[in-house]
Amino acid sequence: MRATLFAFSIAGALAGMGAAHAATDINFWHSMQGALGERVNALVNEFNKSQSDYVVHAIYKGAYGESMNAGIAAFRAGNAPDILQVFEVGTATMMYAKGAVQPVQEMSEKVGDPINPADFIGAVAGYYSAPDGKLVSMPFNSSTPVFYYNKDAFKKAGLDADKPPKTWEEVAEAGRKLRAAGMECGYTTSWPSWVQLETFAAWHNTPYASLDNGFGGLGARLEIDKPLFVRHMTFLANMSKEGTFTYGGRGDASGGLFTSGKCGMFTGSSGNRANIIKTGNFEFGTSTLPYYADVKGAPQNTIIGGASLWVFAKKSPEVYKGVTKFFKFISSPEKAAEWHQGTGYVPVTKAGYELTKKSGFYDKNPGTEIAVKQLDADTTKNSRGVRLGYLPQIRDIEDGEMEQIFSGKVAPEAGLKNMVKRGNELLERFEKSVK
Repeated sequence: MRATLFAFSIAGALAGMGAAHAATDINFWHSMQGALGERVNALVNEFNKSQSDYVVHAIYKGAYGESMNAGIAAFRAGNAPDILQVFEVGTATMMYAKGAVQPVQEMSEKVGDPINPADFIGAVAGYYSAPDGKLVSMPFNSSTPVFYYNKDAFKKAGLDADKPPKTWEEVAEAGRKLRAAGMECGYTTSWPSWVQLETFAAWHNTPYASLDNGFGGLGARLEIDKPLFVRHMTFLANMSKEGTFTYGGRGDASGGLFTSGKCGMFTGSSGNRANIIKTGNFEFGTSTLPYYADVKGAPQNTIIGGASLWVFAKKSPEVYKGVTKFFKFISSPEKAAEWHQGTGYVPVTKAGYELTKKSGFYDKNPGTEIAVKQLDADTTKNSRGVRLGYLPQIRDIEDGEMEQIFSGKVAPEAGLKNMVKRGNELLERFEKSVK
């Protein structure tokens, strides 16, 4: 009898082990670190605990450019992750990577659990959709640039902490007063190409590139050597010369100048909110991006940044079922609202936005609705966004030229012409490679 019970207990244990190992593993490579990385891990853990059929493994693979390159290299080597977080500038590259990608909406329809693009905010769904309107990637951490300012520093400088600058001229004036009050830096910006060229163009309803900024086809070419861009680069170069603008580096590098209290004003992703709250030891405000008031049509709308989730091809039906289930989980009204409220990224779903509004979050946290309001407009052919091949490499060129402009080594007009010349050479190469 004792032997029989022992046999049953062994069989039960083995069956339990079998059940435990029956869960399908899903590898998710991402680029979120710090406070945002913690939130990604928490979201994944919640999903894993909510069911027992799938286990998502969230793996940090470096900054956006690094993780995208790692994902593409892994696919070529035959060991790609199931999900890869790709920043928005990689959209065209991923879309044209024939055979490497499993379009998201098509995947969800195949497994019988459709993801509906109509559930998402228009500007977000439109950017990550194919010409037929079907989602190719899963909207996740969508952001847009906003204007942050140090309220404590404003008060010290005799500025009204409840009236942030609205125009570029007002930014320069505030910068002078902040510097006079002893601030090391008046204004800085992160992601110079995204904020000062791409979004600047949309906000002022002017073309960044031809063919509707690339949405109209592969023949698109840069148009950032026009007078308005020359004016803006000249303005920033003059601010840099007088010490009211400090160039803080590429990507998010300059964020530390703001959170450390060195800079009083900062333009960066709405997704910076979580990090500013965590590391900034001061009261801060959030406002709309500065603009030139005499430009007709300004301000128009900003464009999205951040990233979406791409699914690689050649995975099993069971993996695709699990990925779809995970995507449904993170885009549920509750999770979309929670992610938005905790990070500063925009709520990618309409239901997530409505839930946040209904909860009174925007009333209790002034400025948190700014990003959504900047995006909430009928887009024009100039303000839908930018979809160009080799855009990460084009940004590198632009950042390099801006560094020369801001340091006074290259005249703004010459620097912009260099950007257009070198950028268009890349676009021609991309067009030939796809064709």
